[in-house]
Formats: sequence, C-alpha cells, structure tokens
Amino acid sequence: MNRGSNKLLILFFLVFCIFTYVLVLLSNKEAIIIEDTSNLDIEFDNFLADYWDNQLDSFPLYSSSLGYSKYDRKISSNSIRAHNELLEISKKDLNKLLEFDVTLLNDDNQLNFKLLKTHLENDIGVSSNPTYFLDLNQRGGIQNFYDSASRLSFETYEDYENWLFRLNLFADNIINSLNNNRLGLEKGITQPRHIIQKVVEQLKNLLDLGVENSPFLNIFKDSTSLTVDEKEYLLNEAKILIADSLNPSYEELYNFLNDEYLPNTRVSIGLQDIPGGKEWYESLVKYHTTTDLTPNEIHDIGLAEIARIRSEMETVIENVGYKGDFKSFLDFLRNDQRFYYDDPNDLLNAYLVMSKKIDPLLTKIFKKFPRAPYGVIPIPDDIAPYTTTAYYYSPSEDRPGYFYANLYKPESRPKYEIPVLTIHEAVPGHHFQISLAQELENVPDFRKHQSFTVFVEGWGLYSEELGEFLNLYDDPYDKFGQLTYDMWRAIRLVVDTGMHYKDWSRQDAIDLFVNNTAKSLLDIENEVDRYLIMPGQALAYKIGQMKIKELRIKASNELGDNYDIKEYHYEVLKRGALPLDVFEGYINEWIESKKSS
Repeated sequence: MNRGSNKLLILFFLVFCIFTYVLVLLSNKEAIIIEDTSNLDIEFDNFLADYWDNQLDSFPLYSSSLGYSKYDRKISSNSIRAHNELLEISKKDLNKLLEFDVTLLNDDNQLNFKLLKTHLENDIGVSSNPTYFLDLNQRGGIQNFYDSASRLSFETYEDYENWLFRLNLFADNIINSLNNNRLGLEKGITQPRHIIQKVVEQLKNLLDLGVENSPFLNIFKDSTSLTVDEKEYLLNEAKILIADSLNPSYEELYNFLNDEYLPNTRVSIGLQDIPGGKEWYESLVKYHTTTDLTPNEIHDIGLAEIARIRSEMETVIENVGYKGDFKSFLDFLRNDQRFYYDDPNDLLNAYLVMSKKIDPLLTKIFKKFPRAPYGVIPIPDDIAPYTTTAYYYSPSEDRPGYFYANLYKPESRPKYEIPVLTIHEAVPGHHFQISLAQELENVPDFRKHQSFTVFVEGWGLYSEELGEFLNLYDDPYDKFGQLTYDMWRAIRLVVDTGMHYKDWSRQDAIDLFVNNTAKSLLDIENEVDRYLIMPGQALAYKIGQMKIKELRIKASNELGDNYDIKEYHYEVLKRGALPLDVFEGYINEWIESKKSS
C-alpha cells in the first residue's frame, strides 16, 4: 500500500473517531435533556402542589367545604388590603408559572400549565378592578354569612367549636364591609339603589330577630351529635358573641347603609355607569366565557338565539292546538292553576320524584358515572324570596352534592319546569360534571376543583337538551319548559350585555323576558337583579352550551356509524372543566383519532 493510501486511511479513521465522539456527545446531551425534563416535571408538580396549598390557606371556608380540616379556625378577610395581597399573590404565581418552559413539560403538565395560565390571567384581569366596592348584594352578602355553615360538616364537638371561633372573627368583616362601601361611595363605585334596598331589608330582618332567634344559633340548635351540656354551653357562648359583637356590628352597618349609603347610591344599574366600568365588564366577559368575544358580538348571538328558539316555541304551541297568539299562550301558562302546586312540600316531592326518574335512564347516554351521591333540599326560607329558582353545591368527602330548590311561592313555579331544572342542577348536569371532576385520578388537586364558568354552566345548559334523549319531554308542555329555559339563557346574552354595556334599563330587561318566556314576574325580577350583581356570569351558559352542542354535531356528522354519544360525553367530561379553546382542541383530536382508527 502506498503512502497516499495510508494517509487516506488515517484521515478516514480520524473522521470516524470524531463522528463517533459527536454521536456520543449528542446521545449524552439527549440523556441530559431527558433527565432535565423529568426533573422539570417534578419541579412543576411541586409548584402546582404549593399553589393549591396556598389556595386552601387563602380561602379557608371553601377549603373546609371540601373536607380539608386544617383551616377550620380561619376565615378570609374582606378588607381592601387582603384583596390587594391576593392579587399580588396571583401575579407572583403567574410569573413563577411562566418561568417554566412549557415545551419541555410532559403532555399532562402542558395541559396543567395551560389551565392554570388561563385561570391566573383572567383572575388578575378581573381582580385588578375594585371588586370589594360591589360585594354587597341580596343573594350572598355579608348579612347571610350564617348560611355558610350549611356547606360544612358538623360531626364532633370540635367542629362546632371551630365554627364558633370563626364567628368570633367575622365581626371584623362586617366593619370592613362598612369601611369598603363608605370609600366606594366617595369614589362613585356603588351598587344600584334597589339592590341596596334589599340588603337593608335583610339586615333589618336579621336584627329584628334579636339574639334568641338569630339564625346564627341554628347550627347549634339543630345539632344531633352534641350532648345536652355541650349544646347548652355552645349556645350560651354563641348568644354572648351575637349580643356583644355580631349584632352591634350589623347594626352599625345597617345604620350606615340606611342613613348614608342608600340615599346617595346610584339610580343607574349597569357596570358601565361607574368609573372604568366598560373595561371592567370586558374583563368579566373574558373571565366567564374564556373567549375573545366582545359584549356586542355576544349581544348579537343572543338576539339570533332568541329568534331561533321562538320559532321552536311557536311549533309547540301549534302542536298543542292552542288558538291564541304567543303572548296569550304565555299568559295562559302563567295563570292556569293546573301548572302549579299550592303546597311547597308537593313541589319538593315532585323534584325528588323527577330526580329518581332520571337516574336509571342515564345509562342510555353515559358510560361513566360519579361515585358521589346527591340530594334535593329546599333553599333556606330567609334567603328564598331574594334568590333564583335553584342552585347546586358540590359534594365533599363527607357530604353529598345538593340541588337546592326554591319553594317560596310555589304558585309561581310551574310544574313543566321540573324536568329541565332537575336535569340542569342535579343529573346529568352539575352533579355529574362537578363530581366526576372531583373524582379525577392522577391530576393535581387544583384541577379537581377548577371551575371555568363557561364549561361548568355550559354543561348544565347543554344537559337540559339531553332530556330529549331520555324521553323526558314527551309532554309538549314539558318540552315548552325546556325551550323556556333555553330562551331564558339566550335572553341573558342580550340583557346582561344590554344593561352593563349598552344603556338598557332594568325594565327593558324585564320586558324582554316577559315577552318571550312564561316565567313568572317574581322569577324574572330576581333573575334580572342577579345579572346586576354578577356581571358577565350569565353569559357563560349559552356560550358554553353552543360549543358543546356544536362539537357533538360535528362528531356525529364526521364519524357516522363510528359515533357513540356515550363516548362523546366521556370525552367532554374526562378532563374536568376546561377553557373553550382547549376543550375544542381535545374534541377535534378525538374526532381525528376515531376517523383514523
């Protein structure tokens, strides 16, 4: 072999060695990246666990309602300082979150990252506004704190003692409320006058009961787990606390609201009528819908939905053989006594019967069921006149979920609403979706309890239509009840944006309801007032429902014989509550995977 050939061999050998060395380096680098990625996921998991622990500490009443006992002797402060501290914590949490490179996280943590990022950004957007000036309201304000006990578990003497300890802390929050609203009055950021009138009435009713009949005593009076001596001791301690601390603080708040706040609060109703109100409302729209839809776009969607549902209603009226016009049919439904119960107990029993009727039918459209039980109970009598038709409270480890039904004035609550309302509040509505989320496995704790309004309430409204699949609306009046509820949520899109963004009056909102639904005037007025104190929240129902239904229809059309509604519902609920864009992405992936298989 000549010298030239030797040189070539040596050169080839050197190139081979260098190439091999580079491959080893790359291999080691890949191993390092994999190892670092694994460590990054562990670090991210720890961050999520710390975040959840801080949430439990920041909202101790909520924590107790979930069954966490660590915070049973704490309550949250409603001071402006506490609000700003929580806002800063959210900002720090978001900054910490953004330090993670989401592309290096595993698939599960990439989803966790997206969900927490959306929640924190929307929460900061809303909380950057002075929400503490608008905390007073007729549905769940400072005057109804005693009702918080209904969402807690009381089994031991210590449970009752912890609640008494919390009541001792609560007087500070009553005075905080006074101070917050005095400052709000100075800045021109107040609740509408007729809302405060209701709060003043509730405070007066509370004070008129005195100490012996105070609702704060009920949790002790109603106990079946305390001994006679324990009950007597706790009742005496509670009476002293009410007489010396709670009622004097409430009286101070009442005098301020009645004498100073009420005469000087605004007569306008919408959020747009306070400084920075339009921007505030825009942030609430984004928070509750998780979309970039503008208030004006949502208003137009609502008008289109009203027209569509009105057409379906007209078809039902024609099918029942009614000869009058639409307005007279609504009057007929409101006034004919065949559609109403006289006795509130009969109304409650009807809800109970309906819930048990629905339970065995759900196997037709679901393949996974929650383990948690649920019950149907009345809304407390002192709250019922001021609140809506129904609501739901989620279960905890030691308590079932509850569908709360409003039994006040049963003659105003039609029988044909019973099927659709039960479906929404109980099964397969809120109880299904929320319980299944809480029972998720192998997800961080914050995911089990995260609530994107558009998904949670969108599912509740979507569920109402599922009565069709269960043959619950065979009676045309029950079908009209379902359409009434769908119309109700479509109207929400129009009146919520109308009152808070487009100069609508309260009467404008009431009139739109009266002209398009058979709901009673009492229900309508309570609903409209609810939208005034919870701007933007009512938009979530219809926006979420339309997306869930749109994707079901898409799946059915594209999958054909390979489509199964049970599988679709499983896909919808298997990850808990999601922002709409994330939810749509997962459903589209599922459709494509089904098509390819």
